[in-house]
Amino acid sequence: MADDGTIPVEPRVLSIQSHVVHGYVGNRSAVFPMQLLGLEVDVLNTVHFSNHTGYKKFRGERMTSEQLENVVAGLEENDLLHYTHLLTGYVGNPALLRAITDTLRKLRRQNPSSLYVCDPVMGDDGKLYVPPELGTSIIVSLSMLIFSHPCAVDIYRDEVLPLADIITPNQFECELLSDMTLTSDADAIAACRKLHALGPRIVVVSSFTPPKEPHRLWLYASQAVGQGLSNTFKMEVPRLPAYYSGTGDLFAALLLSWLTRHPSNLKLALETVVATVQAVMRRTNDAQSANRTFVRTYERTTTSFTPSYWYVGELKLIQSRRDIEFPTAAHQPEGAAALVAAGVTVVFLTDDKDDDVIKASTLSHIRRQLVSSFDVASFAWADVCAAAEVLPVNAVLLTGIDGPTANVHHVVHDVAAAVAKIIHLTSNY
Repeated sequence: MADDGTIPVEPRVLSIQSHVVHGYVGNRSAVFPMQLLGLEVDVLNTVHFSNHTGYKKFRGERMTSEQLENVVAGLEENDLLHYTHLLTGYVGNPALLRAITDTLRKLRRQNPSSLYVCDPVMGDDGKLYVPPELGTSIIVSLSMLIFSHPCAVDIYRDEVLPLADIITPNQFECELLSDMTLTSDADAIAACRKLHALGPRIVVVSSFTPPKEPHRLWLYASQAVGQGLSNTFKMEVPRLPAYYSGTGDLFAALLLSWLTRHPSNLKLALETVVATVQAVMRRTNDAQSANRTFVRTYERTTTSFTPSYWYVGELKLIQSRRDIEFPTAAHQPEGAAALVAAGVTVVFLTDDKDDDVIKASTLSHIRRQLVSSFDVASFAWADVCAAAEVLPVNAVLLTGIDGPTANVHHVVHDVAAAVAKIIHLTSNY
């Protein structure tokens, strides 16, 4: 596997997550994009529902651990467990979750380098999803579901994460797994560090909303580099005025796909993933803005269930196939400018324990380093920033800086590369 976009070894993915007849969540949201991007995908469905649980009613059934073990045994008997990747999403059953870890061990006996991407689907927006066996689409409070399934989080933390290479929790799931409340960059870095210690070398917190800024949406990505250290960065992602089920499943599938092409460049892979998901959501929002369907769901308060209404729309995945297959075509130029085109701001973070915001002197140092990186005598810094549609190094926020030169060189390299592309693609320079 190479960073030039080639795939010398044919990837084969086993995707274990939910399935619906109508709509795009779980495997229905994940498989098509992976296939478009050149991956062979085999599918195991943990549930088989008429539609996702955001509708007022759904019917269907879910797989038992015995059924999964039986299917995997058939694959094993026919020597078909030679997978390069395992992707898991919604499971909803502790016994089934344990059966999946057994399946991964079998995969790694066949292929020790099999990569496991785990989307620990447990809930969102402060609430856990009700297990399907309760036979309702009600979403309940944390305390209520923990009473029903007291061991689900522990199984993820103690048995699944030690086997995972990459995890993609949302903010709520990250808080559950790390046993922390996320309110700041420092919290996110600390939570990622705790999750790295459990096993995964890459942690992507796919969504984070600052408590005092509900209109903003951030993504954090952290990659372990050894000796308890990690490289961490974040992106600000445009928040669209709609909620679509299946975007997390799409995100995890795209991340697996693009890391297959660029295994040593997490930032590039995530730039592409974010640009693609944003394109799919915008296309969906535009197509459905005139035909909105609202359904009744229930939220549990301390004394009762309170009805609320929310928009249910299905991702326009098929209509977005070119956005998925050729993401940079719609978001030129590549790299940081692609994120600018998608309305995304990149913010680099260090792994230091302190949380001091970068000083003006450090910004000046970065500017000098950027100037010295180019084969030009000088350039108009403000004009370059205008070309990037960001404030002067608005895309650079460092934490834990002890001086104007400490811990900035790897960030300088990344920013220099991004600005160099902007300069190269701007005729004025």
